[in-house]
Amino acid sequence: MSIRPRARTGMIGAVTQTGTEQADAVRARVERAALELFTLRGFDAVTADEVADAAGISRRTFFRHHPTKADAVWGDFDRHVARLDRLLRETDPGRPVLETVCGAYADVNDYGPDDLPVLRQRMRLILTEPALQAHSQLRYAAIDRVVAEHVARRTGDAPTALLPRLVAAGTRAAAMTAFAVWLADDRSSLAGHLHRAFDELAGGFPSLRS
Repeated sequence: MSIRPRARTGMIGAVTQTGTEQADAVRARVERAALELFTLRGFDAVTADEVADAAGISRRTFFRHHPTKADAVWGDFDRHVARLDRLLRETDPGRPVLETVCGAYADVNDYGPDDLPVLRQRMRLILTEPALQAHSQLRYAAIDRVVAEHVARRTGDAPTALLPRLVAAGTRAAAMTAFAVWLADDRSSLAGHLHRAFDELAGGFPSLRS
């Protein structure tokens, strides 16, 4: 959880938003408008101007918060990566490395029920829109870097060595597969799929041994 500046209080005691809170509110409004339009009409068919108009902001404000249309789909992903990095750095050094990575992945993707509809929209676009695939690779690389650096700290390898890179790629693939299965079944549990995917990975696919 990020620590935000104390809200300012007006002359009559009314609490106003800080600059950070205002920026977060605008960003969230833009992302909701973008996800709705992209889902309804397709990513390529919607312009940044149309998203800005739907969100009630100017084109300039849109690009202040989201350098590209793709960034509006991914949201504040840098904060997501930073949280994963923090969780990994705070793990118990006595726990197995792969267990710490899987646990941090599960924690950072632990969404409340109210967040799931928007997450479903977001992930469906990320996983199915061809125009987003190149942009997605940049996002995946950021996650892989954080995981590989964690593995390297624990093993003494370089982050670019085989094992850190393999763990990073493998755990991300497990997470993305869990998301894809969850998207295919509205009644299923994202947390359940994530935990099963990581359990299978960490155990060397125990369900296939019999």
